[in-house]
Amino acid sequence: MNEKKDVYEKVKSEMRLSERILAELPGFRGYKEKELRREADKLIRNHLYRRLVEAKNDVKDAFQELSENRRYEVLNDVDKLVMKFDRIAEKINHASYGYAGFFDAVKIEENDLDRMIKFDNALLEQVKEITEAATAFKKETLERKYEKAKERVQKLRALVEELERTFDQRAETIRGVM
Repeated sequence: MNEKKDVYEKVKSEMRLSERILAELPGFRGYKEKELRREADKLIRNHLYRRLVEAKNDVKDAFQELSENRRYEVLNDVDKLVMKFDRIAEKINHASYGYAGFFDAVKIEENDLDRMIKFDNALLEQVKEITEAATAFKKETLERKYEKAKERVQKLRALVEELERTFDQRAETIRGVM
């Protein structure tokens, strides 16, 4: 089962007995489902944010090592990469979709929910790839293996830019659901 559905099901399964009873009342269930969608979205965005901050910190550690060893040829690129990490992490952390659309709808069509789950899975996979690449970059840098530093930074920049595009497409899809 994919991670987005897992999060949604986890939130749903943790409802108290009183919430489960109320969920069976006509009209109430849709509102509870709406609340669960919001909570699942918040959990996913928090996870993405934390992982991006971890990856950014790895890149900053690599920057420090490169700076201390006077590897000036990549410092500017690494600094720009850290700024990209900051921008996308904050965009994800503070994303707000207002009161209209996907999260306020009482009932969401299954295909719309599936589209959102597909986006969330893509985001989770992309962040995983970014954190792995950042960890590898830091490891190589700390081992003073600088020959691939510029290449690593370019790859990370491309991955972060792709993540931002996916997140923006997801936001547009959410706005377009209703």
